[in-house]
Amino acid sequence: MYKVTDITHVGNQVPITRLGFGVATQGGLFHAVSELEAREVFQAAWEAGIRYFDTAPWYGFGSSEQRIGAFLQGKDGFRLSSKVGRLLSANYPVHPTQLQPDGKKWFDSPSQMNVAYDFTYDGTMRSLEATLARTKLSKLDIALIHDPDAVDATVQDVLSGSAKALFELRDQGVIGAVGAGMNQWQMPLEFAQAAPFDVFLLAGRYTLLEQESLPFMNYCAQHSIGVVIGGVYNSGLLANPSPNAMYNYVPVPKALLTRALALKSICERHGVPLKAAALQFPYRHAAVASVLIAARNLGQLEDSLKNFETSIPPELWQDFIQAGLLEENP
Repeated sequence: MYKVTDITHVGNQVPITRLGFGVATQGGLFHAVSELEAREVFQAAWEAGIRYFDTAPWYGFGSSEQRIGAFLQGKDGFRLSSKVGRLLSANYPVHPTQLQPDGKKWFDSPSQMNVAYDFTYDGTMRSLEATLARTKLSKLDIALIHDPDAVDATVQDVLSGSAKALFELRDQGVIGAVGAGMNQWQMPLEFAQAAPFDVFLLAGRYTLLEQESLPFMNYCAQHSIGVVIGGVYNSGLLANPSPNAMYNYVPVPKALLTRALALKSICERHGVPLKAAALQFPYRHAAVASVLIAARNLGQLEDSLKNFETSIPPELWQDFIQAGLLEENP
């Protein structure tokens, strides 16, 4: 069982804590978060021992990067990942991907910026320069190519554009490790097979609910590529399985709800919260370097820390496997 402060390494010995903190919420994901609320949560995460934080220009259209950058000023020993692929400007029109199906923006943020996708070499250089300006940092520990599949960018497009730029910056010491962050595993597997990537952020595709990404996970383990796992609750389904739950930000399909309820039932037999099992599950795979949690307030952060520290009997995993709800140990 890991501690919050345990360290692993990605790329050329970039150390990150086994438990990381995703800063999308502090950019106003779904609901606004004040600067004071954001700083309180950052401070509590820091005091708990978390030293790895993940952000992106997309999160709050720049406000997430600004807030975590301001918090980290004057601190030592932290590691920050951010992303490239979306440029920000108040002069851009609202991109369709900025809007939820109901027409509201994904982020309720004070930022007046809009996004444009750009996975070219020059666009990537400009993106990273803007990130360093917003965070007020001189270098970035981990740079991730963010959701190229959102605009149908091809693997070759990315390799000749964003990846080429980031590999050069890694060689120059401006960034410590290069990766990609996506909600699917097939394109990251192609990246891993084609070029010297250090790390991937995989959101929602290797969880207690679903393990179809095992070919990718196993490849990363075999080639010493670190994987950071996000979205361990599958958009909330594994936090509170119910007919009103969401999966991948849309209403949950009936078959997945049935599966989530079966997982919950087995957890209850063992006296283990489903959220604890969901949060700790990814660590069972050798490729996993860190798992990201998110919290809108201190109560949510405390809940995640408690679930991270909950003792889980080995028999729980075996019962999942016997019930056909979990793959055999990878």
